[in-house]
Amino acid sequence: MLISRVHRLAASIMGAALVLLLLAPQPGAVTAQSRPDFAPGEILVKFRAGTSEAAKAVIHAAAGGTRVREIQKLGVHVVRVPQGQELARIESYKRNTAVEFAEVNGVWSVSLTPNDPLVGSQWQYNNTSGGKGGGGGADIDASEAWGVTTGSSSVIIAILDTGIDQSHLDLASKLDANIDFTDSPTVDDLYGHGTHVAGSAAAVTNNGQIVAGTCWNCRLFNVKVLNDSGSGLWEWVANGITWAADNGADVISMSLGGTGGSSVVEAAINYAWGKNAVITAAAGNSNSSAPHYPAFYTNVIAVASTNNQDRRSSFSNWGTWVEVAAPGENIVSTAPDHPSVIWPVPPANGAGTISGTSMATPHVAGVLGLIWSSGLCTTNACVRTKLESEADKIRGTGRFWSKGRINAFTSVTP
Repeated sequence: MLISRVHRLAASIMGAALVLLLLAPQPGAVTAQSRPDFAPGEILVKFRAGTSEAAKAVIHAAAGGTRVREIQKLGVHVVRVPQGQELARIESYKRNTAVEFAEVNGVWSVSLTPNDPLVGSQWQYNNTSGGKGGGGGADIDASEAWGVTTGSSSVIIAILDTGIDQSHLDLASKLDANIDFTDSPTVDDLYGHGTHVAGSAAAVTNNGQIVAGTCWNCRLFNVKVLNDSGSGLWEWVANGITWAADNGADVISMSLGGTGGSSVVEAAINYAWGKNAVITAAAGNSNSSAPHYPAFYTNVIAVASTNNQDRRSSFSNWGTWVEVAAPGENIVSTAPDHPSVIWPVPPANGAGTISGTSMATPHVAGVLGLIWSSGLCTTNACVRTKLESEADKIRGTGRFWSKGRINAFTSVTP
């Protein structure tokens, strides 16, 4: 349930400003569907008891298979067949009454669960309270994805926001750069928003402390483009985008925006896209289908918010201009260890709960980081296509968002 108190941010700042996108905070507070996969060019065949070796050889020849290994304790043959014909050859074997069973040499992956104490509260990674079938499915299949990749330290996610807490136990060691384009005297986060966003994207994970992040090993740029009141000029945002692109950011995450478009920000986005960065931004929290910027721009992945029932959050903006959805309601992530606007009293456990498309966006940024880390793509166009094409087409796809709710596991597997 959303908290009644909503931060009334400066959405109408005299003409040329962008504001962060979140709803009111609360005090700090695996099994999902997987894609079928199997070894190419291999199947498993078991013959019925009493089948002679000569008969087995004849059956292999007739079905077009070659025995390459055997699980001796089970009498199962590992059989080589032409790639792309695995299922057809299985059916050929099954037609022979001497075959007990034949199947693909399937692949399972570990479902990796980190040891961070609050990960059980991060439903976005492993949901057990609702969704498809009432037992999950509204999460992003992060545990399964982490069995494939936990990210690479060579991948950088730039967080364009209110700053990032410089001493937070789950963030300080992840910061590769800090830069301030605002009128604030510090790169630190005195508002509280950017710290929460950064944790969802790439908090230090599996360290026995606080929370997990989506891309465990990705590095962070702290690019402060919103000031200590949570607002930022278009100039600041454009400077932040171009700086991040010039300094090697692979992903640029913007949990900010407004209803007015900016040519200078769009030019900066196009510049960053030309530098091979992939860019994502929050769709807004007005329960509106009207364009929201910078998410609306062509070279940005716009992100709506979903809840733990895999439904659009009531506050989330929507429309076919929005590409994907991601968990953004009641999200537990890092909170500053010093007083901030959102948390005047710092949460004792280093984490807090907020809702908003701001909270959905860093999950997309983290998955984009995992895709870069997987080695499946070498261009931003490929990374974006992979994310969008592998999204789960949950209820509302085609109306509230064009592609679906992100799925980390299918995004990092071939």
